[in-house]
Amino acid sequence: MSNLRPSFVSVVGLIQAPYQIRELPAWLTHVYGELSRNFTDFELVLVNNHCHQPDIDAAITPLPESLRKHVFLLNLSTPVSRDNAIMAGLDRANGDYTVVLEFDFSEKAELITQMWEKSREGFDIVYLRARKRRIGWLSKTLHGVFYGIMQRYSGLRLDPLAHHSRIISRRALNSLLRLRENSRYLKANYALVGYNSTSFEVDVPLLAEPGAGFGEQFKTSLVAITSFTSFLRSLLLWIFLFSVLVAGTTIFNAVKVRLTNVDIFGDYHQTLSGWAFLVVLISVFFAITCLMLYIMSIYLSNIYSELKNRPLYIIESVKRY
Repeated sequence: MSNLRPSFVSVVGLIQAPYQIRELPAWLTHVYGELSRNFTDFELVLVNNHCHQPDIDAAITPLPESLRKHVFLLNLSTPVSRDNAIMAGLDRANGDYTVVLEFDFSEKAELITQMWEKSREGFDIVYLRARKRRIGWLSKTLHGVFYGIMQRYSGLRLDPLAHHSRIISRRALNSLLRLRENSRYLKANYALVGYNSTSFEVDVPLLAEPGAGFGEQFKTSLVAITSFTSFLRSLLLWIFLFSVLVAGTTIFNAVKVRLTNVDIFGDYHQTLSGWAFLVVLISVFFAITCLMLYIMSIYLSNIYSELKNRPLYIIESVKRY
């Protein structure tokens, strides 16, 4: 007993594909063995993201009673995104430390203890980092563009190769749970709450989410970009500036043709009555329309920020002397 670490650890596992049900007994056995050898108290929180519950029951029932008494199964009524399903498990977790462990690490349960030991060095969040991402070229391109926008316009420190698997201290988890947003991108939420974070590399590559096609990934990317960055507002600003440039060039060209019958490219044109005035009028209204869209985007962005009701600040710790 003296070798046991005096911590209550919650481990969250997400079940959202049939193959994960087949791997569930091995995952539970390895995780339980690691926790029982190293920690004084622990719990296993499973989130069923709309898989067939009798199949899950059939996988868990044959396991020893000493293991099963630590298992809690949360059944979601309807399918949700992976991040929202993980949040259901985090809401239920009661531990001093909470570990999100993917099924890809079912045979590497020792990572739980390694992350806990790393967290004792003063880190509230310790995540596993892949060496590479194993996905198709189209998804890889989307991820490259997505993380480029997020890192430039969100002000958050995001790791493109971060796994979902990580350990979170109680105080960091409490702060995370205060961010009650309907559309979540957990990796950005982890960065948003702050606290000391670190990682260590693992050989397991990042894989595509089970059942998530390119369209679903694109939709998730748009939600995260609009929720955490000012990219679209900046894009509208550049559209407005470009519209001013186009309008100015068009007006100059129209006036030049009206006075000299030669455009800016040196081509001859026969002017028509009212043509220059119409071009100038359309160009001015085009620039004004883009300006109005940009101003509206600022107001909508501010309203959206208020509706999200994120905390103005998070107190990391209080020290008394």
